[in-house]
Amino acid sequence: MAYVYVKNKEEALDIVQETAYQSFSNIHTLKQPENTKTWLIKITINCTMNLLKNKRKIVHLKKEYENIPSAENEFSLTLQEIINTLNEIEKSIVLLKHYQNYTFQEISDFLNISPGAAKSLCYRALDKLRLGFEEGDRCES
Repeated sequence: MAYVYVKNKEEALDIVQETAYQSFSNIHTLKQPENTKTWLIKITINCTMNLLKNKRKIVHLKKEYENIPSAENEFSLTLQEIINTLNEIEKSIVLLKHYQNYTFQEISDFLNISPGAAKSLCYRALDKLRLGFEEGDRCES
């Protein structure tokens, strides 16, 4: 789950380590042992969001040193790039629903939102993804 968000092995492992630390530190807050998986995923998502918030605070200077895509790849989009256009909650819902196969009820528990909000945000995010693919198709024509 962490790797899907950060797309970096080292950062994902850091998140797993932080998740393990948080879960052991707060094991006393787990009221129902049968909900351990949900509880761990919620901690993982929170640790991931914290890392992503901290990364946004970093300002990259000297953009001339960044890789410039070649002309032939300039308009091609990957699924990951289109998913990255979603905001964090939309991305979370799409990944949990369509990559991890969780129900809207489980997703609502993870993210502390209502099942209706989870469903609504999921369909809105899917519409955004659909539009991203359509724009990508137009650019490659």
